Formats: sequence, structure tokens, C-alpha cells
Amino acid sequence: MEDRGSSEVKGVKTIVQDDIDADREDHNQYVTFVVGDEVFAVEMSPVQEIIRVPETVHVPLTPHTLEGLANLRGRVLPIINLRRIFGLEDIAADDATRAVVINMGQPLGFVVDRVSSVISADPSQIEGIEGIRSSLNTELIAGLIKGVAGYEMIMVLDFKRLIEQEFSEIQAVVNANSSIRQGGSHNMEDEEHTEGGDELQLVSFEVAGQEYAIAIENIQEIVQVPENIVHIPRSESHVVGIITLRNRLLPVISLRGLFQMPPQQIDEKSRIVVVTLGSTSVGLLVDSVNEVLRVPGSVIDAMPVILTQNGEMSDISEICRLDEGRRMVSIISVDKLFHSSAVKEALAAMETIKDRDMDHNSSDNEDEINDDDEQMVVFRLDNEEFGVPIESVQEIVRVPDELTHVPKAPSFVEGVINLRGTVLPVIDLRGRMGLSATERSDRQRIMVFLIKGMRVGFIVDSVTEVLKVPKDSIEPAPRLSGEQAHLLQHIANLQRQHRIIQIIEPTHIIEDMELQDLSSMSEEEAA
Repeated sequence: MEDRGSSEVKGVKTIVQDDIDADREDHNQYVTFVVGDEVFAVEMSPVQEIIRVPETVHVPLTPHTLEGLANLRGRVLPIINLRRIFGLEDIAADDATRAVVINMGQPLGFVVDRVSSVISADPSQIEGIEGIRSSLNTELIAGLIKGVAGYEMIMVLDFKRLIEQEFSEIQAVVNANSSIRQGGSHNMEDEEHTEGGDELQLVSFEVAGQEYAIAIENIQEIVQVPENIVHIPRSESHVVGIITLRNRLLPVISLRGLFQMPPQQIDEKSRIVVVTLGSTSVGLLVDSVNEVLRVPGSVIDAMPVILTQNGEMSDISEICRLDEGRRMVSIISVDKLFHSSAVKEALAAMETIKDRDMDHNSSDNEDEINDDDEQMVVFRLDNEEFGVPIESVQEIVRVPDELTHVPKAPSFVEGVINLRGTVLPVIDLRGRMGLSATERSDRQRIMVFLIKGMRVGFIVDSVTEVLKVPKDSIEPAPRLSGEQAHLLQHIANLQRQHRIIQIIEPTHIIEDMELQDLSSMSEEEAA
């Protein structure tokens, strides 16, 4: 067993061994801690460990007393602030602040000002709460320990009752089905077919101020540019290098270099668009990712013959005309891209480096045959990451300078926009999630979902990436409130990336009665 000084995160029993009198088996052991000016205790048996307060992810639609969710060695841990439960003023965490992890059917972390010691108390030293004089809610006190370890009185907290009062939904998780959800919206594909197939879904991005797009079915995911890129000696300028993506090597090509455009320093907006053809993948470095477009075939034209070179079509096969021709998006043909000499060179260089310098045990077809991944569109609200299954996203569009406000519209509607002749109601997702409003910015986007046959747009702070998430990383979210449990039923716990992505079920964002109100409003506006 570790000594007391090494007990920071490895279980309370490693910090208390010197304090326990093993010869007094009739005594109960308690962990004592301080919150404000009071000393409290909790029975030793449910205490798993004591840790420094970890970084947390804020969860909307939950009680104020919840600081957020943390990742504790691969497990999601709700962090609860006892000062807030007791109505005390928040203070900044310092070197003494700790989180006491208690198993209440699921592990929960309770932030305390400091942990004092472990004490052993005879049952005769424990009294009832009659006559207690404290501003605290005595319903949370299970008893009083008097005259132990130099303290005149130590209050024993009843954590079971505390959870019942503050987080009634937590108890439900103990009996909830722990199975991980299967896939996204099961009937989305059928809904798509009813609308006709004369549409193309594209992911658009910018390169040197020009807009390009690739069909979404050819995109495996979109990721941020990692810090570590293996540069290939004597390679062409368009070959950025090779990165490792989930234990596989991925060559990365700069579209600026491929299109013979001036180079640009990689910044926070830069992204790698991972495209696939069969079992082969390659990453395309772009300046920024714009949106997901859903365009009818009538606005797509073949590339003019005059722009071809040496009698062969270039990588750009079609042109998409949007906004009555004022916005032109060049569509890149993935098939022609993979047959270009630039991509072949990068793939060959990757194979050379892999054979010479790197030993990977996974097969080349690992990602292709792995059905245990789920593609998600990741976006931000405030400082937190949220995700939705990619099949639930109809498209992603810019927020116009002004939304059309509709008289007598439901209060939750921000306005409407004209999306290719269709009235689209727009809702600020911040408001739906109980977050404070923010000023409009050019990074905001409208994500369009099809909810029970009706298209609805939701404003988000930014759309960051399309991400493949292993299904074994998706787990039920802790039930912390009724609203949260309904809307945020699952989370993606990406331990190796130190990320927790809260997964939203789009069909739960809006209620049936609200959908009826939106439908009536849209019909009136269309008329």
C-alpha cells in the first residue's frame, strides 16, 4: 500500500492507513472535511478516493450546484460543489481544494475546501441532530460526532438525501439501461428518399479565398491540424507530410500547393478534410471549413471544357451556382483527385515511410471494416463541445445579417430565413440549452435538422469538425435533471483526446406542440 504522501488520486485507503486503529473494529471510520467554517464527515465505506479538482465540462439544463463532468481514468465523473449546495459564496480553488469521490450507485465527486483527516468514532460518540444550531439545512445531517480528534462537533452529511434533494435524476441512472445507443435516427434514410434524390450534399471549404466542396459521402471526417506532422524529405511542395490518425498513417496534401496558390501559415481555422476512395484515405489541408450544403442538381453544371488541361479534366469536375449565380462553388472530383500524380506520390511516400520506420499492428483495412464508429458533426455552444449524428444534419448554412422576424411568432423563434424558396424557422440553440445570449459573429452557423418531417434551423456558435467516434466511447450521460436527461442522453468520452462531447438528440430539441406552432407559422409565411 502506498504511503500517505502519495495518496492524491489512488483511493482514500492509501491516505488513511496511518489514521485507522485496526484494533477497534467496533468503531466506524469517517473522512472529515471542511466547507466554509464548518467541519463535516462522511462514512468511509462509500468513499472511493480523494482527488484534486479536475477540469470539467459544463452541462446545460442542470442545477447550479453541478460544476460539470470530468474524466476520471476513462469514467465520466459528475462534479458537485458543496459550497453552492450550502448556499455559500463561490471561492477560487487552491492547493487545498479537493473532490471527494463517493459511490452513490455511480461515482460522484463533491468539491470541498479541504480534507482534514480520517477519524474513528465509537457509536456512543454519535448523537442525533436535535438541538443543532446551524444555518445549514438539517435535513442533510445524519448525526453529530462530538469530542473526537479535537473537534467539539462534526456534522455527518447524509449524501443519499443530499442527492435525492439536489439531483433527483441521478438515482434513476442506477437502474437505467446501460446499453450504448445504436446509431442515429433510424428513419432518417426513409425520410430522405421521400424527398427525391435530385439533390447533392456537399461539405464546402475555403482555399485562398475561393470556395470548394466535396460530396459528403466521400468525406470520412474533418479534424484539426495536429502538432506532429512527419515531413517527407524531397517531396513536392503540395505534400504537407504524414500524420497518425487513430493508429493509421494518413498522408496530408495542401490544396493551396496542389492548386499552385500562395502558401499560408497554418492557424486555428485550418482543417484537414479526410477523404476516402475505397480503402484508401488522404487528408486535404484547407484554410477553413464553411458549411454543409444541400443543393439541387439544377444548379450544378459540368466544368467548362475551356478550363481543362492537356485534354484531361482537372480535379474540379463541376461548378455549383448558388444565390442566383452570385456564389460559385467548385466541386472537387474525389475519383480524379486520387488518380492524380500528386496524391499517388503522397500515398507512395507514406507506404515507404511505413515500411521503413514504423511498425503498426493494425491492418490496412481496419477503418474500412470497423463498423463500430459513428460520424458526428461537432459544434460549440459557449466553451463546450456538442455533437449530433451526421445523418441527422440536413445542411449547415451561414447566419444571414438579419433574420426576418415574424409577428405573433412563438417566443422561442429567433426569426425565419428563405432557404431556396422554403421558409425555415430559426431558433437560437443557446436559449434552448439555458445558456446566455451572445452577439452575432461570422463563425456562427445555422444547423438544419429534419424533425418529424419539418425542417428547423438552430443557431450554434461554430461548427468545428466532422468526427468519427468509436461507439464504445459513447455511453449514457449521467442523469442530472429532467430536461438534461431528455435532451442529452449520451456523451462521447474520448479519453485519449481528453475530450467529452455531449451528444444531442435533434428530435428532442423541440416538443410536439412547438412543432405544430412552427408548422402553422411557416404555412402562414409561405402563403
